[in-house]
Amino acid sequence: MSLVPKNLNKRVTREIAIILIIKVAILLVIKNIWFDAPTIPKNFDNQVAERIAGSTSQTKETR
Repeated sequence: MSLVPKNLNKRVTREIAIILIIKVAILLVIKNIWFDAPTIPKNFDNQVAERIAGSTSQTKETR
């Protein structure tokens, strides 16, 4: 004998499934609005090269 009736289990299961479906739908909407394309700044390659190698105007070779 179960203390929880079967119809209550079905109801809770249905409510949890509905909540999960709504959450997934909201997450997909948020992803499509804010994360639709990667943002690459202008002069990205130059900025990376300067960051790795340092600024060319500041470093001078002496021989």
